[in-house]
Amino acid sequence: MPADIPGIHHVTAIASDPGRNYEFYTETLGLRLVKRSVNQDDVSVYHLFYGDRTGSPGTSMTFFPYTDARPGRVGTGQATTVQFVIPVGSVEYWTDRLDDHGVDTKEPRERFEDTVIPFEDPDGLHLELVARADAPDGDPPEGPVPAEHAIRGFFGVSLSLSTGSQTANLLKTMGFHPTKSVRGRQRFEAHGDLGYVVDLLEDPEAPQGKSGAGTVHHVAFQVSDAEQAQWHDALVERGLRPTQIIDRKWFKSIYARTEAGVLFEFATKSPGYTVDEDVDELGEHLVLPDWLEDRREELEADLPELTVVPKST
Repeated sequence: MPADIPGIHHVTAIASDPGRNYEFYTETLGLRLVKRSVNQDDVSVYHLFYGDRTGSPGTSMTFFPYTDARPGRVGTGQATTVQFVIPVGSVEYWTDRLDDHGVDTKEPRERFEDTVIPFEDPDGLHLELVARADAPDGDPPEGPVPAEHAIRGFFGVSLSLSTGSQTANLLKTMGFHPTKSVRGRQRFEAHGDLGYVVDLLEDPEAPQGKSGAGTVHHVAFQVSDAEQAQWHDALVERGLRPTQIIDRKWFKSIYARTEAGVLFEFATKSPGYTVDEDVDELGEHLVLPDWLEDRREELEADLPELTVVPKST
């Protein structure tokens, strides 16, 4: 078996208006746009990548913003909440900031002794800020959020399932171990510093999720280059049907849909987002994989403008 997975590499969700998405994640949440490209499976649509200063694994939230996307339905067979980690002393800062930016938040709550701030992005994607004393220092970007309060990266994700036993067994194979449970929520943790939590929410009566704006497309987990092929074989042995290894330029990927319907990706840590741009220029220009460069003029003409009017902090 390959080595245990340390945590999440990135999470990809579906959005609608790309400018609104860009504004929210950079101006409200203070993440950096580290890569603007196209969805390699549908090149008429942006693929926007946000994260820390370099978009390092464990920090990268990405989106396919379809301008005509209809709202999805949150339900079983999906990752239904994305959790970011913040320093333990930043709860008041973030409740005030989200309120100042007109974000509808719920009252902070306690979960497994952590303070959690639930809210939604402009498309209704369920997000949470989880305050932790062990939040890593990270590499926050320069921007509207002071470094001492900045989002450090992922805490984890919640998966909504009609039945959780098969997914629980898969997570154990991946190196996530059950640690806590309460009222239909079972927590699994890996050994990494970021994105090391997966919560399973089991509800056989809940409606099935439907893809659309405001829903997660897939959750990607970190694997090493040397062991990616071993993970492919391990997934086959579990009875899943993984894709072959796909070169995404900034990482290589394998995709497999779990028995419960959630799409997992197994992505390599390297080469990373700086393979084709200097750190200081990340996200400033449309970047295409080599095999799409001959279509650049056509693709740029079809993509909407991506601009944001900065707001006061």
